Amino acid sequence: EVVGTEEHVNTIRMMNTIRDHLESDSMRTIITSGSFGEGLDMRGSDLDVMIVLQYLEVCEKIHDYLNFVKVYFKMEMEDTQPGFSKLRLVQTTDWYFCRDCDVVGCGVYLSNSFKQRFVHDFFPTVHGPCVSDEHGNYDLALCLHSKLWITPAEQWVTRSSNSWPSYDVKQAIVKHGVQFVPIGVKGSTQEELEWRISFSVGEKLLIYTFTHTHNCYVMQSRKFF
Repeated sequence: EVVGTEEHVNTIRMMNTIRDHLESDSMRTIITSGSFGEGLDMRGSDLDVMIVLQYLEVCEKIHDYLNFVKVYFKMEMEDTQPGFSKLRLVQTTDWYFCRDCDVVGCGVYLSNSFKQRFVHDFFPTVHGPCVSDEHGNYDLALCLHSKLWITPAEQWVTRSSNSWPSYDVKQAIVKHGVQFVPIGVKGSTQEELEWRISFSVGEKLLIYTFTHTHNCYVMQSRKFF
């Protein structure tokens, strides 16, 4: 079967949460995403994992206090398509890290080719924003994180949504901030400098509020679209 019992779905979600917690540390946070991360295990689907690098942080506005051991980037969305941003370097003590940056005008920007640093024998292939194993069973997305919710998505928080999602669910999603994954708009003149803004964690939390009937419908829809 495509989707197991409600108990099976909840068990997968609990296992993912425990494994992600055990594999995370001060340098990285592991987030199992995709269908398996949602607990909706489709036979033949790959395993999608987001690795959020904790020593890199994205800010929409630069605040007064910056942790000197972290590398900070500022979002720049003025000349990018909706859902994408360039990341301008603001602070670093790791100048070796600058090999992944490009100088454009007066700014230094992180290139999304950054993901290629993580290509190795077990993950030899670049697949979109991910590095993948040779069989396509595992996709790892190296991500940056903004701890704060971003202005372009503020309307989603404030708009009326009747009873779903609840206020508490919205606040939980906002608390997780947003991620930035290393891929730009195909064909863009600055494609290598663009990063896609990801709400993957928020989407997973929304899926968690679905009834089992809704989950079955979602998975059936994904089979055909």
